[in-house]
Amino acid sequence: MSKNSRIHHQAHDHHDHSHEQVHGPSHSHTHSHAHGHSHNHFGDARSGNKSGLLIALGITASIAVLECIGGWVTNSLALLSDAGHMLSDASSLVLSLLAIWFAARPSTSRKSYGFYRLEIMAALLNGVTLFVIAGFIIWEAYKRLMDPPVVSSGPMMLIASIGLIANLASAWALMKKGDVKGNINFRSAYLHVLGDAMGSVGAIFGGIMMWAFGWYIFDPIVSVLVSLLILRSAWGVIAQSLHVLMEGVPQGLDVKEVQEKLKQLPAVLDVHDLHIWSITSGMDALSCHLVVSDPAYQSSVLQEAIILLEQQFGISHATIQIETEDIKHPAFIV
Repeated sequence: MSKNSRIHHQAHDHHDHSHEQVHGPSHSHTHSHAHGHSHNHFGDARSGNKSGLLIALGITASIAVLECIGGWVTNSLALLSDAGHMLSDASSLVLSLLAIWFAARPSTSRKSYGFYRLEIMAALLNGVTLFVIAGFIIWEAYKRLMDPPVVSSGPMMLIASIGLIANLASAWALMKKGDVKGNINFRSAYLHVLGDAMGSVGAIFGGIMMWAFGWYIFDPIVSVLVSLLILRSAWGVIAQSLHVLMEGVPQGLDVKEVQEKLKQLPAVLDVHDLHIWSITSGMDALSCHLVVSDPAYQSSVLQEAIILLEQQFGISHATIQIETEDIKHPAFIV
């Protein structure tokens, strides 16, 4: 192998296809993209997310209208707050669907990674809207605590029960069809639906207290408790979204562990400039420099590193630069 060479390696299902170009000082710059089973699974999961969101949207929008009318008729803030939350959920589900649709568009010369990040931005926006809704409900509840109005508890409990059944059906559809744990955009929509379910449970409980004891103050109290639960869920979504947008290491991955595993490969002397981040939920990327003891081992080390990253860490989008000890890089100043 000549001293001046760069190898661009494309790995598809671990099949090696490479070509060499004369380019600069002696090193091998490798782009690895294993698109086989892992990317098929990624596509299947996204298809399931879309169908789950469509089912949940149909149920949520219908019940939101019912609860809105019911809350106005019964004069229940707990029911109205749950209806408002469900209307927000319907819009968040639409937002999540739009994000999935945009993310499926092919990459362009200006957007080399495509539009996957729109899903993370949608999740962040959903989390922020949950905060706004919870704040509005708490403010309305505070005004009602001073002078609790009379609430028609019977119809309120009936409508809230219907809402609870619908919320559970939506949550089931989302869990059955999509990736609640792995996709942050989908998870934010799922948390909206769970917040609705908690709101319905709270409204039912408050209705029982008002019906049995005439304690109408339970209506605003229940609203505040539900809002606090919503805030807790919203903060988790916002924090995770910001972590992805800040190029944070994906959950479940340890940079030091990945580095040590790569160092254990035969002929590897050092691993540096190692970065791991998420393009979107379920699509992690990595870049690093591997220093080898002998240029003759470049191809074999490269192939072993590709297989290691995909099989042990689920990373199929890796850019690996193979170097020898005589390659020097300028110091990186933060």
